[in-house]
Amino acid sequence: MNEQDIARGMQALALLDPDIKRAAAQLGPPPVRHRPKGFETFLSAIVSQQISTKAAQAILERVTALMPEVTASELLNIDDQALRDAGLSWRKIEYAKGLADAVNTGHFDIEGLDLLDDKAAIAAITSLRGFGRWSAEIYLMFSLKRPDIFPADDLAIQVALGRLKRLPDKPTPKQARDIVEHWAPWRSVGSLFLWHYYHGPPI
Repeated sequence: MNEQDIARGMQALALLDPDIKRAAAQLGPPPVRHRPKGFETFLSAIVSQQISTKAAQAILERVTALMPEVTASELLNIDDQALRDAGLSWRKIEYAKGLADAVNTGHFDIEGLDLLDDKAAIAAITSLRGFGRWSAEIYLMFSLKRPDIFPADDLAIQVALGRLKRLPDKPTPKQARDIVEHWAPWRSVGSLFLWHYYHGPPI
């Protein structure tokens, strides 16, 4: 999603939800965020699990330095101990090799995700070990630029939505999805705004 997409989405959301209109008037639109498509982004998602962004970046750089090009075939050629020495846990090595094997054998077609609807694409990604619904939804939002994704399992989104709606506590994922159902077909922009709101909510 580019700036124009976000502007259109925010305009539509302001008409659909007075709380969005109120907050956006004080905070402004969220910034553009995107990630490239492809194998390296999926590998990065595995590396990044449960560690800081800075640590993940350092490990990813060491892992990718082991390959002449970052592909599934090249990753499968790397010895597990070399990946461990680069900073990956044994569990993440298992996930990374599983991802690479699925790509290499054709069981997981990254390019083919473009041709699937949201539900089917999420199902394809979550069929991989190490990838839950949140990871799949993030890929659809930032790499495939799907306009109507709402990663309700994200803690920051839950907290921000609770604040935006003046709830006594953050909603559960199911409650959050119900609350923003009327944001369709702009729930990706709504999600971006909630992250934006989380980091700088109006007083």
